Amino acid sequence: MKHIVLYLSLFGLLIQCNSQDKKLISKIYITDFSDFPFYDKVTESIANEVVWREPYAFIDSINVSKITYKSDGLLIKGFCVTPKKKGKYPVIIYNRGGSYEFGALTVGAVSTWLGKLANKGYVILCSQYRGNGGSEGLEEHGGSDVNDVLNLIDVVDEIEYADREKIGMYGWSRGGMMTYLTLPKTKRIKAAVVGGAVSDFRAQEKNRPGFIDMIPNFETNKEEELNRRSAILWADKFSKEVPILMLHGTSDWRVKPEHSLKMALEFEKYRIPYRLIMFEGGDHGITEHWTEVNDQISKWFDKYLKKESPIPNMEYHGQ
Repeated sequence: MKHIVLYLSLFGLLIQCNSQDKKLISKIYITDFSDFPFYDKVTESIANEVVWREPYAFIDSINVSKITYKSDGLLIKGFCVTPKKKGKYPVIIYNRGGSYEFGALTVGAVSTWLGKLANKGYVILCSQYRGNGGSEGLEEHGGSDVNDVLNLIDVVDEIEYADREKIGMYGWSRGGMMTYLTLPKTKRIKAAVVGGAVSDFRAQEKNRPGFIDMIPNFETNKEEELNRRSAILWADKFSKEVPILMLHGTSDWRVKPEHSLKMALEFEKYRIPYRLIMFEGGDHGITEHWTEVNDQISKWFDKYLKKESPIPNMEYHGQ
């Protein structure tokens, strides 16, 4: 039987529910992982005691929680991962890819993959978005569900151990598109990472037309809806104070490599600070280079969140 402890935030659940300023409704610590499908794959029995396999021993050093928060009057589900050791840690908001169950966040993925990043000294927050993972509302694939990311930023202020002045954003695939859509709407993000990101939704409509079924009133507002999801058309809206790391596999069929190649040219045009890394033969998840990918992500956030390195000089210069 799995045991779940309901954690009431510092201000109290009732205060949160009654205050218009509070976003966080509940935070549920997961204290027993044994009923979750990933458990048997990451544990082993030693001297009749079940322990984490060595690559996953860090799970004992983190807290994994399910959260529910408010967004546009809807109750949205998500996760929070923090180090157990007390302190103030930079925050990374992770934007998931996919839609509905495809790409949905699971306790296993959050605990192992994002948990590994949290163990390096970060608070991780992530949303299932509206219409997904038990959240209220309807999936819009880059429509009003962008507010679920913006409202999650406000949740940072209610998370113990979170340094509200040091927030980064990380998104993959559709989550990369959500990151692009979010960045021009907030000044709280200090650095961003996108992987296999959709930058031109017009191309996705042609290559993978199933996405348009999620967009309200698409047939009557086709051009507007495609353009609003295509960051390549409005790269001038991005802040010159937020450095963006772009990662893409050259063998990605889900989101073709030209999404990031062309987006980099737009960033170049408007002098947005960016770094583009193309991984030869990499698939959509760049699984062939996963160790290097994770290393690049950690270094980027360490540089701009932990060390607060200055923004690079994007003016043309030198001899």
